[in-house]
Amino acid sequence: MTTTFKEISSNDVISTRSMLHEAIPITGTIVSGTYEPDKNIKNYTHGMFQSIYDYPYLSSSANHIFDLTAGYASGSALSGATNVQNAKKINIYNEMAQVLVGFDESGQVRYFDEDGDLTGGTKLKEAYFVNLTRLIAKDEIKKGSFSLKLGVNQAFGDASDTKVVTITDYSGANGFKVNSPAGEYGILYASGSASVMKNQDSNGQYQCGLLYYQAGIAVLSASLFNDATNGLLLQSCVMLAGLSGSSTTLLTGSAITGACDAIRHRFINLSFNNTTEINSTIYFCRANHNEFNYSSNPTYLSASRLVVKNNAQDLPVSFITSVGLYSPDNELLAVGKLSEPLRKDPANELTVRVRLDY
Repeated sequence: MTTTFKEISSNDVISTRSMLHEAIPITGTIVSGTYEPDKNIKNYTHGMFQSIYDYPYLSSSANHIFDLTAGYASGSALSGATNVQNAKKINIYNEMAQVLVGFDESGQVRYFDEDGDLTGGTKLKEAYFVNLTRLIAKDEIKKGSFSLKLGVNQAFGDASDTKVVTITDYSGANGFKVNSPAGEYGILYASGSASVMKNQDSNGQYQCGLLYYQAGIAVLSASLFNDATNGLLLQSCVMLAGLSGSSTTLLTGSAITGACDAIRHRFINLSFNNTTEINSTIYFCRANHNEFNYSSNPTYLSASRLVVKNNAQDLPVSFITSVGLYSPDNELLAVGKLSEPLRKDPANELTVRVRLDY
């Protein structure tokens, strides 16, 4: 039982924060469902999104990777009462927009904005949403680490696909935005060969969506799959969007799960670094030369003599094995164990560094 306490002053305490990053590679084999033919892809009766697992989802060892869905705004050119699941697609868009973008002064849900300028700019009214789970995104996606490769041939993409676009947040490390109620976000850019990409800027990039780092959500513009005249890619992918006026498009003529299937099978590779934020409080526990040289352990004495002393003239000595942190009421709150006992006597002083992570 502790009988001697020493107060720790504010000069002996410091708080720190560190970031741990983990590389997360997600192959197209898993996302497309070919790893376990669609056994790791879970659809729901409500038909509003798909869940992708790294293993058959009925298995206890399966891990939920992300959810995939699609939608458009009520003010979109695609919106129409005769569309399949029209109301649900609008609801999906509104739900994501009100969480990630918020409301304007009149109480209306804001549209996603291509440049992050909520008061102007080109609006993203039709989008696919990739909702990464907390399991793999952790506290946030590391800025500038996101990369998604999509195959854009008429057939589903694969690793050997000659028509590939790469989507990154390459400017996210120092060009992220902070005007979202969901935290920080960056702009997604697509790049590819001239035969695949249209409307690229001078850097060979095309703004194609937004990435919300703390929320772990990627918003991909449906303009990724426009035809060469009206948008970004070759006409072979117009079936996925519908902005060219085609009547046979998945975002209008198919259910949400069908639209998700189409883009999911085009995943070649998705990778990013997650971030785990560790907050720490460090206590410097100092034992001066005249402190903690004795022990209250009953085994410290034998017949009223210190068992660690051979002669009466020897200095008292103790061995420190742990440090206890107590509340002002002397209630034990935490214990720090040392890897080996530290010898303490009046001839030396010790400083034990105790770190609490949370």
